[in-house]
Amino acid sequence: MCGIVGYVGAKSALEVVLEGLRRLEYRGYDSAGVAVVTAGPDTAHGLIIAKKAGKIANLDKELAARPLPPSTTGIGHTRWATHGPPNDRNAHPHSNNAGRVAVVHNGIIENFALLRAELEARGNELSSDTDTEVVAHLLGELLPEADGDLAEAMRRVCRRLEGAFTLVAVHADAPDVVVGARRNSPLVVGVGEGENFLASDVSAFITHTRDAIELGQDQVVELRREGVTVTNFDGTPAETTPFHVDWDISAAEKGGYDYFMLKEIAEQPKAIADTLLGRFTPEGRLHLDEMRLSDDDLREVDKIIIIACGTSFHVGLIAKYAIEHWTRIPCEVELASEFRYRDPIVDRSTMVIAISQSGETMDTLMALRHAREQKAKVLAICNTNGSTIPRESDAVLYTYAGPEIAVASTKAFLTQIVATYVIALYLAQVRGIKYGDEITAILADLEKTPAAVAKVLESVEPVRQLARELKDAKSVLFIGRHVGYPVALEGALKLKELAYMHAEGFAAGELKHGPIALIEEGLPVFVVVPPKGRDVLHDKMVSNIQEIRARGARTIVLVEEGDHSVDPYADHVIRLPKVPTLLQPLVATVPLQVFSCEMATAKGHDVDQPRNLAKSVTVE
Repeated sequence: MCGIVGYVGAKSALEVVLEGLRRLEYRGYDSAGVAVVTAGPDTAHGLIIAKKAGKIANLDKELAARPLPPSTTGIGHTRWATHGPPNDRNAHPHSNNAGRVAVVHNGIIENFALLRAELEARGNELSSDTDTEVVAHLLGELLPEADGDLAEAMRRVCRRLEGAFTLVAVHADAPDVVVGARRNSPLVVGVGEGENFLASDVSAFITHTRDAIELGQDQVVELRREGVTVTNFDGTPAETTPFHVDWDISAAEKGGYDYFMLKEIAEQPKAIADTLLGRFTPEGRLHLDEMRLSDDDLREVDKIIIIACGTSFHVGLIAKYAIEHWTRIPCEVELASEFRYRDPIVDRSTMVIAISQSGETMDTLMALRHAREQKAKVLAICNTNGSTIPRESDAVLYTYAGPEIAVASTKAFLTQIVATYVIALYLAQVRGIKYGDEITAILADLEKTPAAVAKVLESVEPVRQLARELKDAKSVLFIGRHVGYPVALEGALKLKELAYMHAEGFAAGELKHGPIALIEEGLPVFVVVPPKGRDVLHDKMVSNIQEIRARGARTIVLVEEGDHSVDPYADHVIRLPKVPTLLQPLVATVPLQVFSCEMATAKGHDVDQPRNLAKSVTVE
C-alpha cells in the first residue's frame, strides 16, 4: 500500500518527508517522489517535483544530482502500482499542465476513466497512465472557482470522485499549506509545535510528535504551521478524535500489532473490498484491469487450466468449484512446478489462469511461457502491477491487497479467491451463461464478505487461547468437503510454515481410505463443516465428526451460525457468519490463519520470517 507524507513547519520539508518515506518502506513500493513549495526572498516562488522508479535510493541519487531549493512545505509518496506500470512517468507526485498543483494518492479512483475523458475533452494533456493525475488536473481547474482556496477546491474534487482514496496536495501559490482528504483509505494528522504532519500511518512522523488525529470518513484537512482545520466534504466543520501514540517505532510500522502477519490478517476486510472496487462499468458490465482478449476469444475457450504454487494453488482448487459451476467450462488445477513436465494438452481453445502474488514466481512464469508456446490464452491474477507474469499475459486482474510483508500469505490468499470469482463471473457474462441480475446478485454477496470477515476477526480470541493450549501437540489434522477441502489444505500449510510441525489436510470422504488410521487419543482435528444449504455434504460431515470423535480425536469444528447439529460431537466450536457455500472459504480460512500465527508465537518462532522460506520463489 502506498506511503504518503506531508509537512508544513519550520524544518527542511525535504528532510522530514524523506525521513517519513523511509519509515514507510516496510509497506512495499516500486517508485518514490517528493514535491516542495518554495517561497521567500532567496527562492523562486513555485513548485518543484522530483520522482524516480525503484527504491528511495534512486530518488536520493536524483536529488543529489539536482538538489532542490530550501523549503518548509512539502509532500512525498512511495507508490505501489495499481493503474499503470512502475516507471518514472507514473511515479507520484502528479501535477496539472500548468505545474502549479502537486498531488499524491493512495487507493483507487473508480470513475477515473470517465473523468479523464472529460478533462481531455477540455484540452488537458495527461502524461501518465495513473488514476491520480486526474485529481491534479481537476484541482487546477477548480482552484479559480474556489478563489484559490486549496481546501475548498479539494472538497469540490472529492465530491466528484468514486472509490477509495487518500489525497494530499500542495499549490505553488500557497507556500504554507498542505491539504489532505480521505475516503476508505487511511490518513493520520501529526500535531506538533509550530509544525504539522500528514501520513499514511504514525510511523512517518513519530520521531517529531506523538500527538495525532485520526481523520474520519469523507473529511478534508488543511495544515498550516499554526494549526489544523478539518471539514467534511460538504464544507461543514468535522468532529475529530485526537490520540496519543505510545508505541515505539517498530510497533508503529506494524500499526500496533506484534507482527506484520497479524496486521495483514486484520487488513483482509479492506483488501477484499479494494479488490472488488471498480469492477462494474457505467453500463453495468464486469471488467478486468487489462483485457487483451476479445469476447470472441473467450467464447472459444473449451477448457481452463489454473497454474499456481503453494497457497495460490489452494486458491485454484477453490476456484475450480466456482468456475465450473458458473461457466460450465471444464477446469483443471495444476501445480505450476509440475505443469510443463507432463506434456499437458494445451491449445488455442485453452485458457490458462496463472495465479501469483508477486508476479515473479519462477515455476508459474515458466509454466505460463510453456502455455503461450502452445498458443493458449493466458490470464494472470497478481498483486504486483508491472511484474513479469502480468506483462506476459493476455489479460490481468489485479488483487488490490497492498504489500504483504509477512512470508506466510493471508490477505493475498483471500483476494486471489475473490479475483478468481470475478473472472468466473466475467466469463459467464461474456458467454451468456448467466443473466445480468444473477451476476449482480452474486457480486452483492461478495460485497458483503468484508463485513463477514470483520465479524470473524472480532471473535477470534478463543482461537488464540486454543492455540496456546495446543502448543505441545505433535500433529494437527484438517478435514473438509467441497470448498472446505482446499481450506483444510491451506490451514495445514499455514501450520507447517509457521509452527514447524506436522499438519495435514484431507478430503473428509477419504478418511476411511487411510487417514483415519492417524486418529489417536487427543489428536486435534479441525473440521470445516459446509453450510446447511449443502444438506447432503453437511450430513456426511457430521458423520465424519462422529467417526473421529469416537476414536479419541479432539474435534475443533468450524460451522456457520445457527447450526447446532455438530454441538454434541465438538470439543470446540468456531462460529462462522452465514454466507453462500462458495464464499465460505473467505470466512473459514481466517480462524485458521489466527490459530497458526498464535501457535507459532506460543512456540517462540519468528512469525513474519519463518525459517528456510522466502516471500517470492524466483528460482525453479
